[in-house]
Amino acid sequence: MWISCLVLCLLGASADVPVSPPVPLEAAPPVMPADAPALSAPATVLLRLTIDEAGEVSRVDVRESAGAPFDRAAMAAALRWRFQPARRGEVPLEVQVDVPVSFVPPALPDGAGLVSSEAAASSEVDPHPGPLPEGEGASTGMNTGADTLTPTLSQGEREEGGEGPSFSTTVRGQAYAPPPSAVGDFQISVGQLADVPRNSASDLMLLAPGVMLANHGGEGHADTIFIRGFDAGEGKDVEFRLNGVPLNEVSHAHGHGYADTYFIIPELVHSLRITEGPYDPSQGDFGVAGTVEYQLGLERRGLTASASYGSFASRRLSLVWGPPESNEATFVGLLLRQGHGFGPNRAYANAGAMAQVEFRVGDETRLRLFGTSYASRFSSAGVVRETDVVDGRMPCASDADSQFFCLYDPNQGGAGQRHILSAELQSRLRRGGRFVQQGFVVMRQMRIRDNFTGFLNDVPPVGEDPRGDNTEQYYRGTTVGLRGRYTPGYTLLGQPQPLELGYVARFDDVLTRARRLRANGGAPYSTLFDNQVRTTNLGAYASLRLAPLSWLTLRGGLRLDTFLFGVEDQNRPSSDRQGERIPEESIEAYGFFTSPRITAEVRLTPQLTWLTSAGLGARSSDAAALSDAELAPYARVTAAETGLGWRLSGEGRPYELEVRGAFFGTRVSQDLVFDETAGRNQPVGPSQRLGAFATARYTLQERLDVQASVAWARATLPTPGASPWKMWEGTVMPYIPQLLGRLDASLRGDVTLAGLPLGWNLALGHSAIGPKPLPLDRYSEPIFLFDVAARARWKWMEFGVTVENLLDARWREAEFNYVSNFRGPDAPASLMATRHFSAGAPRTFRGTFTVYLDFQEEEQQP
Repeated sequence: MWISCLVLCLLGASADVPVSPPVPLEAAPPVMPADAPALSAPATVLLRLTIDEAGEVSRVDVRESAGAPFDRAAMAAALRWRFQPARRGEVPLEVQVDVPVSFVPPALPDGAGLVSSEAAASSEVDPHPGPLPEGEGASTGMNTGADTLTPTLSQGEREEGGEGPSFSTTVRGQAYAPPPSAVGDFQISVGQLADVPRNSASDLMLLAPGVMLANHGGEGHADTIFIRGFDAGEGKDVEFRLNGVPLNEVSHAHGHGYADTYFIIPELVHSLRITEGPYDPSQGDFGVAGTVEYQLGLERRGLTASASYGSFASRRLSLVWGPPESNEATFVGLLLRQGHGFGPNRAYANAGAMAQVEFRVGDETRLRLFGTSYASRFSSAGVVRETDVVDGRMPCASDADSQFFCLYDPNQGGAGQRHILSAELQSRLRRGGRFVQQGFVVMRQMRIRDNFTGFLNDVPPVGEDPRGDNTEQYYRGTTVGLRGRYTPGYTLLGQPQPLELGYVARFDDVLTRARRLRANGGAPYSTLFDNQVRTTNLGAYASLRLAPLSWLTLRGGLRLDTFLFGVEDQNRPSSDRQGERIPEESIEAYGFFTSPRITAEVRLTPQLTWLTSAGLGARSSDAAALSDAELAPYARVTAAETGLGWRLSGEGRPYELEVRGAFFGTRVSQDLVFDETAGRNQPVGPSQRLGAFATARYTLQERLDVQASVAWARATLPTPGASPWKMWEGTVMPYIPQLLGRLDASLRGDVTLAGLPLGWNLALGHSAIGPKPLPLDRYSEPIFLFDVAARARWKWMEFGVTVENLLDARWREAEFNYVSNFRGPDAPASLMATRHFSAGAPRTFRGTFTVYLDFQEEEQQP
């Protein structure tokens, strides 16, 4: 009811603020390079400029080359250009623009200008450009989306000077993206694909090829990530960052590197960068299989409220607000979720808030403050034995569905809290340099209870009854740190700003503990480990970008990480062979590793690029496994890939098409595989992977957005003494799917119904997962899932419905193969391994009602 009152009170109170693109103020044309070859036809260099809020050009990249002499001349001139900055209302914005710079031979018609520009301002729509100020020596054609003919200057006349450039501007909603470090480096703008049904921000990772998610712990437990042939657990092989803040938790009781992204509000995710493989020097600890970084932003200004209700009493309420007078970096969001779950012991409830504000500190500096707070509690059904389900022995009703979704131990689930504060200062230096400094604090607490084996491992004292294998894993930690990067504003070998220097300083103070719980009552009866861990990570990197030839760009660098581990083991014996002792012990260890990375980019055509990358990465040690004064070992990964990227966009086309594909190989010095007796991943020795992927995305004028991908990977444990080049030989690693496919599609349109203009949307998500190898030469069944959504909007109201698992498949989200005893403490334990699984959700319906308090009459699309 209060939402309805708020809608009636504030309807129409806010509106989209018009956006004006950058306008040239000083744009002196380049000087014809003395070493340039004689021109028989126009030579055009396509530059990509980053224009900051002060109207200064802070970065220049060559998108399409006309040869090294012309590239250098165009870039040198662009660094001196000044603009009236892009604005949302009166608020200046940093934007990205593409500027073609044309050098014309004398035989061509003479003219007075040199540069024509078709600018793509980042993340904006419906521009309202204005004219150039009088007297600046430049004219402006402002037909949005239209081609504009620009006078050109002959080679002879260029030396005598001439008028400045003329510009035409088109706003396309294209976000700024750094140059890719590899074919598998994806800067993903969520855009229209946000229409596809997703339960959390974690599901956005499916937009990258070769990614699969599974969850055996319930709504609130971190997802298990399969990426590029890695079983990355809940984060052990993938580095996670949110607006630069690290999310991986060191020495977590549930698994080293545990990273929960369930707290991120999906409506606030503007884009995410997924770098598959360790190819970027900025990638740090846990970046073995890759790095995932979420970038937050809210394009729609005003207040948006959304309420959902669906199957199994699932309820969801989200409120996001962006002040109309600010840019997309300023927002507030609230998300509440609650439900009974799709079977017994699957209830959940969580709440989270996120807020960010950005403002200027002087003329050259911006300050961005970010904070989030989150709390969650969830129950879990755990795993069940397939034989008990088939034989109808589960303690539930006898029908097939009740048996499939049943459980053994109701004392499973968890609870957690997370709080983050971050401050980021971005300063523009002389000569176009940049310095970014960030400080952050993360406070985290979590408790997880699992039972994978029943009564298999418990060996009670003589005369006592068995107590069960239920494990409680507890983690409490505080992380404080600094991150920074510096880009000097100078030119090296004709390349502006080719160097980037960065660092990270992070300190973690955590309590990590695991205990066994009684089957009756849940009281702890045994401590597996109890450690107070303090870890300091200091890292630095240098990255260099050079273009020695017009068709060749080299990028790479070196990263150095050092760690100091301090462990207080509080679970030592109270006596040993020499007598009584204090049941505690201190351990300290130190370690470091260096990681070189390099990428070669060959531009075969203006649209087709060939990239080859190689790099080293590492995963730090779990401090609980170290010994005193040890030179800490690390899991090292050696990776390489080669592939092609092709992109077709611009030039008046109403669509964009991007296609990528690559082959890759990796070797890991020390890998981890899930161990059911410990309830976490344990070392298994070296491993290797060989794989390939292909992905394509097609967009059409904010009407149609389709992305499809397919990936294959084979992960093996190499035979001792085998050649390192035979990466396809060895024992297949369990639990890792070899073939993955994914399709996301969204279609939007308008229709008039009963005289009312309506906007509509249809969306589809499809996952295809091949059989997963299990221990003892067993394989899981393939999985095919379909999710659909439909929405209709009239003015400020929107109604939507989603259906997940449309075909109501009985699928198994996680599958294992091992020995267990769930029949009770008195039953004889079977020594024969059998299949265990965690049931996936059945068909689920959800209806959503959304109100937009920034309604405009011309807006009708969802």
